[in-house]
Amino acid sequence: MAKEVWRPGNMLYPAPPVMVSCQRPGEKPNIITVAWAGTICSDPVMLSISVRKERHSHSIIKDTGEFVVNLTSKKLAFAADWCGVRSGREYDKFKEMKLTPLPSQKISAPGIEEAPVNIECKVKQILELGSHDMFIAEVVSVSVDEKLMDDKGRLDLGKAGLVAYSHGEYFMLGEKLGKFGYSVARKPLDKEKSKPAGKKASKDKSWKDNKSKDKSGKKKNRKEK
Repeated sequence: MAKEVWRPGNMLYPAPPVMVSCQRPGEKPNIITVAWAGTICSDPVMLSISVRKERHSHSIIKDTGEFVVNLTSKKLAFAADWCGVRSGREYDKFKEMKLTPLPSQKISAPGIEEAPVNIECKVKQILELGSHDMFIAEVVSVSVDEKLMDDKGRLDLGKAGLVAYSHGEYFMLGEKLGKFGYSVARKPLDKEKSKPAGKKASKDKSWKDNKSKDKSGKKKNRKEK
């Protein structure tokens, strides 16, 4: 496979284009679309988002220490893109995109009701990296659309129509290829292969014994002919 060598760049794709909602007390809520986001710890549950210092939401999140990560579905793709290229200084993004502020369970900032999943976060640390500041946050509550739950009470995110961002373009997640651990899971055997080896050998031996018996039930003496 031939390769071209490029200068260093952000090529870790696909990425989740999440819609991050935030709000100062007494002001209108805002939404910023962020692609530089990800899980960073399981216990405690933590994630990070990276935001440019000049963005309107940067100061809001820094001042309040909280935000909501709202997963983007196919239905929200247009709104996610629009919220990523328009400033909350000039627009009421909830109003312009006809989105509904969703009261959060543990923090003051609202989520987006139309989003399939809302992840409430409290900032624990801010890392100044360069063009972006990384907000490291602890997840304090998660709200999920009831329509995504199956009859056994398990979350099926495959029903959400989630969107991925790759090299400047949006794509909806598609074909399922497997599940965690499927590469090492024991594969089911068919009935014939699952039979213990000893049984087949025993059956074959019995058949040979029966064949060597005469009509009286006694074994033939191979030397007597």
